[in-house]
Amino acid sequence: MVDLHFYFILFLLPLISIFFILRSSTSSSRCKSRLPPTPFSLPVIGHLHLLAPIPHQALHKLSTQYGSVFRFFLGSVPCVAVSSPEIAKEFLKTHESSYLDRPRNSTIVYLTYGSKDFMFAPYGSYWKLMKKLVMSELLNGRTLDLLLPVRHDEINRFINSLSKNAKLEKAVDLKGELLKLTNNMISRMLMSERCSEDEDEAGDIRKLVTEISEISGKFNLTDYIWFCKNLDLQGFGKRVKEIHRRFDVLVEKIIVEHEDERRKKDKDEMKDVLDMLLKISEDDNIEMKLTRDNIKAFILNLFVAGTDTTALTIEWGLAELINHPKIMKKAVEEIDRVVGKTRLLEESDIQNLPYLQAIVKETLRLHPTAPMILRTSTEDCTVGGYHIPAKTTVFVNVWALGRDPKNWDDPLVFNPERFEENQVDVRGQHFHMLPFGSGRRMCPGTSLAMQVAQVTLGAMVQCFEWRVGEEGRVDMKEGLGITLPRANPLVCVPVVRLDSVIPMTSM
Repeated sequence: MVDLHFYFILFLLPLISIFFILRSSTSSSRCKSRLPPTPFSLPVIGHLHLLAPIPHQALHKLSTQYGSVFRFFLGSVPCVAVSSPEIAKEFLKTHESSYLDRPRNSTIVYLTYGSKDFMFAPYGSYWKLMKKLVMSELLNGRTLDLLLPVRHDEINRFINSLSKNAKLEKAVDLKGELLKLTNNMISRMLMSERCSEDEDEAGDIRKLVTEISEISGKFNLTDYIWFCKNLDLQGFGKRVKEIHRRFDVLVEKIIVEHEDERRKKDKDEMKDVLDMLLKISEDDNIEMKLTRDNIKAFILNLFVAGTDTTALTIEWGLAELINHPKIMKKAVEEIDRVVGKTRLLEESDIQNLPYLQAIVKETLRLHPTAPMILRTSTEDCTVGGYHIPAKTTVFVNVWALGRDPKNWDDPLVFNPERFEENQVDVRGQHFHMLPFGSGRRMCPGTSLAMQVAQVTLGAMVQCFEWRVGEEGRVDMKEGLGITLPRANPLVCVPVVRLDSVIPMTSM
């Protein structure tokens, strides 16, 4: 629902601005000529009025007028929008060392225990240590293989639940069901507990993660309007403190329970990622001590980054397949040929299903769940012939890159075959497609996200046909959010296609 209070305040700000002197022009004409072009701005609010209702779409529209790199202001915060792969490469690769920090708002800083997490921590010795631990211990291939039975069991449960709805001819809100699936996966891999619908600890965490994702993506006047810095006009400060308190109490209890279990067993026995984090924190030889707050903030990162985005990719993918029955048919034929009709598709099958892989890639091209990559410059730099001052927030418009007719034939058409003919990857090496970012700060969970999205979507079309409304088509409008939600959740009636492959779950 639209935050009416926010828009009311935003409406008042231009009126307030008449009491302030317009920003003086102190830069020399020579320096100004080197800055990227800038649309006309309003006092105090800058270009906020141009970014509604969906920022990545608005920035793409502005780029058609002002070029593939232009400057704008969020209140008093200078920003640059980028929508060409060549300029994106300059920011994220050529001059990467100047753009290794992510912008942090007051909400994120507070929720992550003062930026003691991994996702938003400033680039430095702590972040380097965490990156090393993540890649070598926490999310490496060995750990993902160790936790494969967890993912396999959760997908079995998910398919079994859909089967029950199919027998009742009951419509399913797939967004809600997919969020439960990804939350349960992350929760079990992280701390061996399910985020089920029950009112237990894990269930409470599931609700908290939803609240955290929601409030982290809201525009807070405190971060962008200078005279609002010490004011809480929208009431976010009070709400953030309460959410943080509830999260801390819950996670502290879970950590204490894990510590008690570790004292009773062999400390080298690892059953989940939290066990690994606790073992690392107990290592006196590590170059930098991992604190309690570091562990809690990292847990928060895994939940927020690993649940909503993967669920959305699967939801968008199924919506595209429903709207393109020929592509759906081709995908089903490939799965039947490779997997057969007597067992459920598994992660080990993905390497032999190139068309399914292409479908997920094409979904990420048109519907990247992180539609923009955000960086903050730590020093002055010249990019694309323009002077980019330090402390500028850079918005690389991933959504626009994936729809650029200069790099994609028929860019608005859902066509997985394009990925059968070229080897464009999703791991940050091809700058006209960056769903997981690029460089040192790209998403470390890319392999896990791709595996879960591919196997889940594959299992859904292997086991069921999908009915939607009388017209048989799904609307593809985008909704509001820092990720890329659908404007309307995908609600379908599953119809059992292969009853023989639907598993019996172990409850």
